Amino acid sequence: MTTRRLEFRALLQPGAAVVLPGVANALAARVVADLGFPAAYVTGAGIANTYLGIPDNGLVTLSELCDHVAAIRDVFPGPIMVDADTGFGNALNTHRTVKLLERAGADAIQIEDQVFPKRCGHFDGKETVPQAEMVAKVRAAADARDDLDLIIVARTDAIATEGFAAAMDRAAAYRDAGADVTFIEAPQSRDEIVAIGRLPWPQIVNIVLGGRTPELPNAELRQLGYAGVLYANVALQASIRGMQLALGALRDKGAIGDASALAVDFSERQRLVDKPIWDARESKYKA
Repeated sequence: MTTRRLEFRALLQPGAAVVLPGVANALAARVVADLGFPAAYVTGAGIANTYLGIPDNGLVTLSELCDHVAAIRDVFPGPIMVDADTGFGNALNTHRTVKLLERAGADAIQIEDQVFPKRCGHFDGKETVPQAEMVAKVRAAADARDDLDLIIVARTDAIATEGFAAAMDRAAAYRDAGADVTFIEAPQSRDEIVAIGRLPWPQIVNIVLGGRTPELPNAELRQLGYAGVLYANVALQASIRGMQLALGALRDKGAIGDASALAVDFSERQRLVDKPIWDARESKYKA
């Protein structure tokens, strides 16, 4: 585990612009690994949408998140960054959150400065806690680590509540408090993305399809100095589209027929979930 976290630290360097696809469950994590991505992001919004069928409005619990992280950890070989929302409360809650997520297998833990319960960073109506309160939570998160190689990511949503300059100031304060990486959510222009990239420590940018942040090519984000690029819910949005297409065809035609344009076949599904490995285990332990 320490080796994996050290590798993640080496990976998340300014200018690397490592793409971190979002995964909401273990199956999505298997697809991400199968496609060769070196790391993944456990998306809180994705868990809210897929597990509870609700918006990203802060109702997923810590225990539910830990269960998802543990399941993803079991099948994903690379590092995982976990969206821990606000840390599920105050500084003491954040301390416990980091302990539990570290135990579940997180290699990086992201906390944010919204009022609890939070909402999606690209929704209207966000509120942020005072900067000093978030500084205390970042300190608590850093102190809670058993493994000092566990990465603490501090996100600010203050662009929406206090303006861009205040968000930049908050990022610097969170870095001083012990964050390894900072993440200024929802910049709304290329100029803002450029300015964030110039901060002299690792930065994350979050690309949300249909959200507030313009998508820049990965090569440009590398030049701008970003360490990581989240595509937190591309897999989720694509899966919804796939379900709509396949089920719409079933509804309209009464049959699927040749599904090659709409779905993977049976054998590909079994390959992705390592059925041959499970068959071998079954044979090995058969009475």
